[in-house]
Amino acid sequence: RRSDVRRDLRSAHDFTWSVLPIMTETKLILVTGATGRQGGATARALKRRGCRVRGLTRNTGKAAAEALRAQGIDMVEGDLNDPSSVRSHLAGVDGVFAALNFWESGYDGEVRQGCGLIDIARAAGVSHFVYSSVASADRDTGIPHFDSKWEIERRLHTSGLPNTVLRPTSFMDDWEDERASVAQGVIALPLDPEVPLQQIAVADIAACAALAFERPSDWIGRSIDLAGDDLPMSQVVEVFAQATGRPVRYERMSWEDSRNQFGGDLTTMFRFYDETGTSADIPALRRLHPHLKTLERYVAGGDWDDLSLSASAKGAAS
Repeated sequence: RRSDVRRDLRSAHDFTWSVLPIMTETKLILVTGATGRQGGATARALKRRGCRVRGLTRNTGKAAAEALRAQGIDMVEGDLNDPSSVRSHLAGVDGVFAALNFWESGYDGEVRQGCGLIDIARAAGVSHFVYSSVASADRDTGIPHFDSKWEIERRLHTSGLPNTVLRPTSFMDDWEDERASVAQGVIALPLDPEVPLQQIAVADIAACAALAFERPSDWIGRSIDLAGDDLPMSQVVEVFAQATGRPVRYERMSWEDSRNQFGGDLTTMFRFYDETGTSADIPALRRLHPHLKTLERYVAGGDWDDLSLSASAKGAAS
């Protein structure tokens, strides 16, 4: 078990973009996966900070791409499985933010996409490559979607590209998929109820990416694990109970049930969280980004007091 869990007892605040300086030079940043969760958040964050943003997607006609275009983001089509379709979009680009989708591409596909993007970014003379990996990718975890990202990190570190690696822990945003469970008053996972789980809000990943591009001299050459909170499940359910105004309890499922429900990759990840855990230095990260969200702050901004939709949706599905 993790013995050096770092608890940050200082209060957190909602992130305020005005605390960051507007970029003094107008950089052009290519954001991959711009219609995804991390890519979209980062594209919007950079645009708010005065960057020109070029959002890469396979389909510029879908609603998510149209929404980003309406915010002033230049949406372009390209497929990371075909580097030649992306190469022209690197023209004139100062930086690249890369977030890839293991669950869509698989192990080999993700590695191929990441390494291919690194190679064409290097050829294009990109001055700063920010890669969103995963916390503990470098620790030989045996978790497939961690190990694939470590392969990409290794290519990046040997490429000669000036780079920053952001390593997020578990996403707070993933709790959005559990609204129906929270509405029914039970969160079930295989995690030990008293072992802290480090988590980060996607908005804070985007904030760190923006900081990296704004202050390259402070961030180039760094690989940093990202977390804003590290509550055990026994306290996670208390956060949701307080936010919803209804009782929420934690139920620990067996490892066999976890494998049946979540599959081998995620079950291996849960075991790693239970037995070893990630080790992001939350106080140090908060010094870099003072408005880092705690889980309580994240949930407070998410309308968790109204669970009628998710409750009815789960009832209809059962």
